[in-house]
Amino acid sequence: MTATEAASKAAERTSGSVLRSGAVMASGSVVSRVTGFVRSAVVVAALGTGLQADGYTVANTVPNILYTLLIGGALNAVFVPELVRAARNHADGGAAYTDRLLTLCTIGLLALTALTVVAAPWIVSVYAPDYHGGQADLTIALARYCLPQILFYGLFTLLGQVLNARDRFGAMMWTPVLNNVVIIAVFGIYLGVATGSDGTLTSAQAQWLGWGTTAGIAVQTLALVPALRAAKFRWRPRFDWRGSGLTRPLRAAGWLVMLVLTNQIAYWVVTRLSTATGQHAVEQHVSGGVGYTAYSYAYQLWVVPHGIVTVSLVTALMPRMSRSAADDDLTGVRRDVSYALRTSAAVVVPAVAALFALAPWVMGAVYGYGRTGAADIAAMAGMMMAFAPGLIAYSGQYVLSRAFYAMSDTRTPFLLNLVIAALNAGLCVVAYLLLPVRWAVTGMAGAYSVALFAGFGVTAYVLHRRVCGSAAVRPSLLRSAGLWAQLRLVVASVPAGLLGHLAARACEGFGDFAAVGAGTAVLLLTVALLARPLRLREISALISAGRGRLRRA
Repeated sequence: MTATEAASKAAERTSGSVLRSGAVMASGSVVSRVTGFVRSAVVVAALGTGLQADGYTVANTVPNILYTLLIGGALNAVFVPELVRAARNHADGGAAYTDRLLTLCTIGLLALTALTVVAAPWIVSVYAPDYHGGQADLTIALARYCLPQILFYGLFTLLGQVLNARDRFGAMMWTPVLNNVVIIAVFGIYLGVATGSDGTLTSAQAQWLGWGTTAGIAVQTLALVPALRAAKFRWRPRFDWRGSGLTRPLRAAGWLVMLVLTNQIAYWVVTRLSTATGQHAVEQHVSGGVGYTAYSYAYQLWVVPHGIVTVSLVTALMPRMSRSAADDDLTGVRRDVSYALRTSAAVVVPAVAALFALAPWVMGAVYGYGRTGAADIAAMAGMMMAFAPGLIAYSGQYVLSRAFYAMSDTRTPFLLNLVIAALNAGLCVVAYLLLPVRWAVTGMAGAYSVALFAGFGVTAYVLHRRVCGSAAVRPSLLRSAGLWAQLRLVVASVPAGLLGHLAARACEGFGDFAAVGAGTAVLLLTVALLARPLRLREISALISAGRGRLRRA
């Protein structure tokens, strides 16, 4: 066997391992997303999409925003490459280094959580400045009950990344199911108790919903402990930080904090403008919830294919990319990036077509319960259609940025992300000023899609120059296998989406679920039929794998 053949077979075995790990995470993510849909449906049924729901959504979103802004993005991007490097270079396999890093980050999380709880009124005023009186009081109270989530979000990420660095991927994707179950139970009990009320939250009910939501995150975090024990990890707090090599990850984390800060400035613009739009819609008697809650729920559903496929695949690839980068093997990094782009696009691009073509029925099937009416569903469906195309760029940007992180470069992604953040914020202001109240937030969703494509293009160009050698031997970006695979998938998905929409419309008399099922079936069948003439190799591979499993079954 030649060296080339041996390398090819080794790559195939490694890709198979990555796919198996990705499949474990994807299956957990699917269950998590399904229970997440149920959770969202129960929350919407309990609170609707009006001002009271906006108050809960702001209060429950702020902990995630602040955690991600101040520490979360850094933990996600820096931890795995640093732990992989420590495991390779330290005599104890990186055990002491891991203990020190965990101790330092946990102390930071405790301090951050305490500070934000005290500052809750100011935080709410920043994200929802138009709230006054009872609406402001309710949102501040809910925020204080929810802000302790920051601690548990951080611990979940820290411990999950320790597992990922040890190639243990399943637990981090499966434990969010427990969080969803807890919150479904909390809101289900509220629905049972509040039946017949006018929908106004009492102080006791606000405590129940706020603390119940925080309890879900706590349960999710504690559920990682058995997996950590199975991986033979024992955390021993260490405070001997001086001279231990923690300066490197902290410096890298600084750029990540700046990146997240720019994202959150843009998101802050969206939150302020969409909450103000919701207030104006009530004052102008516009039917349906067209404010922040509608935007938030459309976004949550839009990002599902990315969370199931791209995140799972790249999480499994990240240790391997980090090892290649540590060995200065840019060919290995380039191979993994191309593989991730092509494989994730095989699912993400048809999913984009489905979300765009079937948006009214998808929204009805997921959120059309309780206090949610037809006007609410129509508003969220419009936002989904505006979001949908941007998912291709969102997924691709995620893959490319992780390649930079694997090479321990967090500065370049920060600079590139300025394109997305600036365009998103600027175009959202334009949408708010120029569009009618009914369509302003839908325009903000479309603005995000435009910004994502601009950022994806710039990032692809810069990474291509980084990993493809000198200009004399660098292949053209326009000849990239990943790019052309995505373009062919788009060509197949356009007619597939049109036929899926017609099928859904023909079956809508049988209900939203029947319409979604018929539209999805026709869409997928059309993509499958176009796989061979358009040379959609990843789709053909998925079909062949499915046939093989059926034969074995």
